[in-house]
Amino acid sequence: MYQWLVFAHIASVFVFLLAHGVSAAVVFRVRAEKDVATLRALLDLSALAVMVSFYSLAALLIAGIAAAFVGRWWGFGWPWAALAALVVIWFSMALETGPAMRRLRRAAGFSGPRQIIAAVKPEELAAAQATVRPWLSATIGGAGLLVILWLMTLKPF
Repeated sequence: MYQWLVFAHIASVFVFLLAHGVSAAVVFRVRAEKDVATLRALLDLSALAVMVSFYSLAALLIAGIAAAFVGRWWGFGWPWAALAALVVIWFSMALETGPAMRRLRRAAGFSGPRQIIAAVKPEELAAAQATVRPWLSATIGGAGLLVILWLMTLKPF
């Protein structure tokens, strides 16, 4: 049972990284995109990828927590540190990238995850694009992912 839970956990990590990678690539591209139709398509793609990444994040958490119970890992520090790192990464990304992307989506005319109803004001769009800082998000996410990988593979404490 334990091996199947670890398998499900790792498979969910793969799906998460694939979906979240799409969203991360969009964050790098939207800052410079001038064509509104292309920008909207990128933001729509990102919204779909974020939904998939949320579902896969839930699956990897459920499988990882279950594996920690079955494997009796909760007495060690590394599972707790990995969960704490995930929470720090999640909140950091939510505070940094989330507001900038929501602002950009509104400026591009989105009223919901995939609904476009508003007209675009070029000055608002340019201002919203300027707030997107992809390298900060990539650094937070990449470094955090390496910390979690280190904790889960080397189990240092």
